[in-house]
Amino acid sequence: MSLITLEDLNQLEDELMEDDGTQEQQQDNLAQSQFSHWEAVATAHRVSLPPDIAGPISEMSRQSHMREPIPFVPLSYHEKVQDEAYEERQYPAGKWVCIRKQEPLYEQSTAYGFMQLMRYICKENSRGRYLGMTVPVLNRIQMNENDTAFVGEVSTEFYLPAEFQQDPPLPQDPEVLIIDRESFRVISRVFYGATTEESIRREVNQLWALVGNMNTVLRGTYLVATYENPTVPHRRNELWFIRQGE
Repeated sequence: MSLITLEDLNQLEDELMEDDGTQEQQQDNLAQSQFSHWEAVATAHRVSLPPDIAGPISEMSRQSHMREPIPFVPLSYHEKVQDEAYEERQYPAGKWVCIRKQEPLYEQSTAYGFMQLMRYICKENSRGRYLGMTVPVLNRIQMNENDTAFVGEVSTEFYLPAEFQQDPPLPQDPEVLIIDRESFRVISRVFYGATTEESIRREVNQLWALVGNMNTVLRGTYLVATYENPTVPHRRNELWFIRQGE
């Protein structure tokens, strides 16, 4: 089965808006198309979308302009050979929203976790309104001592928008947590495409090969940063190693 591309979806949106019919019907048709697109991608990762997630998918698509970049300070840039580069950044202390999942596959843990975060973002919060979000979304993973297998829970997290840093809206879902994180420093490397256990293991090994035996880097706990939703072909991601105090 071929997947609907983002370009197909945008073209369909234009066609729907040109057709006769009420605006409500047009919006319903577009929402169904968006849900079908997400469902096709989810099925490829052995994830089932509940029907009630159609509303949050549609809302987040309409509000996609309300995405703030997480503030950071660039520290250094390193390029070993062409197209083999990494950079160091400092991220601020602040409040994050997170949920922890442990499903059979990494892709399932992150998908089911993010769906719950979507509901929090789209009105299931003490403000009863759409909150907006920041990018990237982080998936905090644990691996065994040889970096050959995932172990434990995956924590899916996003930094609260600046508007809510001092007074975070409370989640209705008890599994969704507001946490305070101290400032942290990372080594970051870009990669593209789907994020699976296989692709992440490969990226971990490649980044270790680039940085070498750096004893100030935390081993076994890594961050996968995603900048676009899972339905975007060839989406941009980053692998982050966490710097320890020197």
